[in-house]
Amino acid sequence: MLVFVLTFVVMLAFQPLLKKYMPQPAAPAQQSQPAPAQPVTPTATAAAVPAVATAATGVTKQAAAETETVVENDLYRITFTNRGAQVKSWILKKFDNDAQNGPLDLVNAAAAEKYGYPLSLWTYDADLRAKLSSVLYVASREGRQTAPTTITFEYADQDLAVRKTFSFDHSYIVNVETSVTSKGSAVAALPAWPSGFGSQTTPAFYASAFIDFQFNKNIERRPIRCGFTVFSKCTDISGGNTISGPFHWAGPTDQYFAAVFIPDDPNSAAMVTLRNSMSVARDPQKPDSKEVTNVDVIGAAVGNQHGATVERVFVGPKELEVLQKVPVPGVSGADNDLNGLVDFGFFGIIAKPLFLWLKWMYHHVVPNWGWAIVLQTLILSLALLPLRITQMKSMLKMQRVAPQIKAIQEKYKKYSLRDPRKAPMNEEISALYKKEGVNPAGGCLPMLIQLPFLYAFYKMLSIALDLRHAHWLWIHDLSAADPIFLLPIFMVVSMLVTQKMTPQPGVDPAQQRMMTVMMPLMMGFIFFRLPAGLNLYYAESNLIQIAQQAVMNRTRLGQEMREMMAKRARKKDK
Repeated sequence: MLVFVLTFVVMLAFQPLLKKYMPQPAAPAQQSQPAPAQPVTPTATAAAVPAVATAATGVTKQAAAETETVVENDLYRITFTNRGAQVKSWILKKFDNDAQNGPLDLVNAAAAEKYGYPLSLWTYDADLRAKLSSVLYVASREGRQTAPTTITFEYADQDLAVRKTFSFDHSYIVNVETSVTSKGSAVAALPAWPSGFGSQTTPAFYASAFIDFQFNKNIERRPIRCGFTVFSKCTDISGGNTISGPFHWAGPTDQYFAAVFIPDDPNSAAMVTLRNSMSVARDPQKPDSKEVTNVDVIGAAVGNQHGATVERVFVGPKELEVLQKVPVPGVSGADNDLNGLVDFGFFGIIAKPLFLWLKWMYHHVVPNWGWAIVLQTLILSLALLPLRITQMKSMLKMQRVAPQIKAIQEKYKKYSLRDPRKAPMNEEISALYKKEGVNPAGGCLPMLIQLPFLYAFYKMLSIALDLRHAHWLWIHDLSAADPIFLLPIFMVVSMLVTQKMTPQPGVDPAQQRMMTVMMPLMMGFIFFRLPAGLNLYYAESNLIQIAQQAVMNRTRLGQEMREMMAKRARKKDK
């Protein structure tokens, strides 16, 4: 508990320095919702000007019936409907759904039916928005198409003209060009991904949604709810809020997948954040259960507010190898790709190498993610062994001199803290430390050095898409909770054993018995529903710690501490 308190104090103490000396994300200006239609201004020009839809007097262009167009390559199969010229299904061929009985469809069907389908057009005028998503467009191609290809959807009536063009290649990128004019004036109609992802099957997955955007080296991630933050500013996602650019990419993401728009002209780009509420089953694994809970469905619309939009959209996995192949030109001070979508956390400088190392071991040493985690945990524990031994020795030495320190403090307790006569107390304690070879910080500093590695491992395993549906022994998905909760139970038992084995003669026996039980139970409660990959790491770390403690207890210093603890317990009983 002391280590946690000291860590929190250090974090708070360094916060002003971090704000002063570390680069802070640029807070993009927010503006109120403008009028539904905005004329094109001479200063707002797109990098590439698409064909702008114009409606001639008396000319209409509308399909007679609803049709579908399917586009596919080796990575996806996208189904368009000409009703609204939007996407009904976006299947990623290389990823299974959570039921693992078919490929993953990234369209959240239930949410999309209520709040809009992918690549629909979002406008500030709700009536126009509904019309754009319901009219029947004329499609340039119908039926099954294979990438590379281009599809154009057009609609026109007496007042309105709409043109949407989508181009496909062999990657996860789709080129998007849209334009809307009403009575001859350009309308701000932004291509949208409005309704979350099909991978969001539980309330926890909905809660993990973010709106991410980047301009140069500044990346901002907006969660549904901020909660407690120390090192960064946080802003909740609000529905219908406009965020003005510039930014190089922006869009909704969840734990493993993203749908981000990459504007050709970052300076003219704007994003409208979308947030809606929906009721879902509290536990999808119990189809007969009637228990429901409310979740927030997150989306975004990104485009040019002053006329036609030209951009690309990436819809796919948050895998480093994939994201690094998506070019984002014009970025200054950061990589010219999408790898900023993967958030390795505050200790990313440690977490990212750990992940790359784990992936290397999977491909070259053990072709199983579970055994790769076991091997990496063993190597890390051995590498950190000298620090742990130093920490344990310092703690044992501190416990040995604890009675003498208490005696010195008793001698000076009659003096107040400001009394000059209390100054010799610290000198006597320092002299005692020097005589016994004790470093007061020796027990905490090694732990503080280990904490970044612990957090980095936690963060790395939390975002590793490779662990999704990865098998290990009885576990069918290392990114989900242990189905029989064997790992969290083993972790609690191993912590109980470790606490019982660790001598603490400086602690009251009653308090020690309470902490021996309370701390493992608290950790078990926290880790009960966490991913099995994390529980595997912590359970193995505890097992290695038991072995280390058993060896330490056999040393002369360890035996002395256990004798002191037994002697203290006998005195307490008397």
